[in-house]
Amino acid sequence: MAKLREPIGEATRQLFWSSRPISWINTAYPFGAAYLVATGRVDVFFILGSLFFLIPYNLLMYGINDVFDYESDLRNPRKGGIEGALLSTRWHRHTVWAAVLLCIPFLAYLVWSAPWAAGWLALFVFTVVAYSAPVLRFKERPVLDSVTSASHFVGPMVYALAVTKIDMSDPHVLAVIFAFTLWGIASHAFGAVQDVTADRAANISSIATFFGARVTTRLALICYAASGILVVTAGAPAEVAAIAAVPYVVVVAPFWFITDETCETANRGWRRFIWLNFFAGFVITMLLIVATQFGWRG
Repeated sequence: MAKLREPIGEATRQLFWSSRPISWINTAYPFGAAYLVATGRVDVFFILGSLFFLIPYNLLMYGINDVFDYESDLRNPRKGGIEGALLSTRWHRHTVWAAVLLCIPFLAYLVWSAPWAAGWLALFVFTVVAYSAPVLRFKERPVLDSVTSASHFVGPMVYALAVTKIDMSDPHVLAVIFAFTLWGIASHAFGAVQDVTADRAANISSIATFFGARVTTRLALICYAASGILVVTAGAPAEVAAIAAVPYVVVVAPFWFITDETCETANRGWRRFIWLNFFAGFVITMLLIVATQFGWRG
């Protein structure tokens, strides 16, 4: 029995770190926040939907990435910590199976409960898989890689809006969606800058290897600024969220003159994003309280 417990415990640890627990909130929160604002209630769908985007969704996204990026991750000094697991080949098959099987019951419930939004759910689950899976490998298609990465975080919010039948053609709603998308594009693009050297050594394409570290960094800064400006057009109280974009601009700005040779210095800024995301979450939480208090439901 002790021999059985040891591999189970090790497998659990491997799956836990492969799912990037530091990032769980980044996908569960957009779903939960959008659903709560739209409906004003905490019900079974809210709980199970939030739980799906908290753990299974992230294991599917990052677990598949760790499996199919293993060779390049070996050359990347950032891997092996909170910025990305270095998943032993022993656990590759287990990780793929666990990611798929863990998602199935949640997906079955979500589709059964809200069939009218199943297309959106299918789209975002597809982009999660397509980002890293062989043949598709959206992560190696410059620009599409950043757009796809953004969909991983915007998707849960859009899905919640679809479930609650919010009019997504409303200009204010569109402003929030596009602002969040630009934020996601900027975050992925700047994150790719620090890996330019490692990715080129592994013959991996990305938005940063295509445009170069300096242009990509400037595009990221512009996208962050545009994201904040777009949020302002969403009206009160959402416009206050523009404050959350300011620190990202401040963090990226010092790397305006970065070069391909100094690309790894961008890691200093990228590591700050981990904590900036919590600040952004705090701002949004305050807005949710205001929205609930004044009955703002979209």
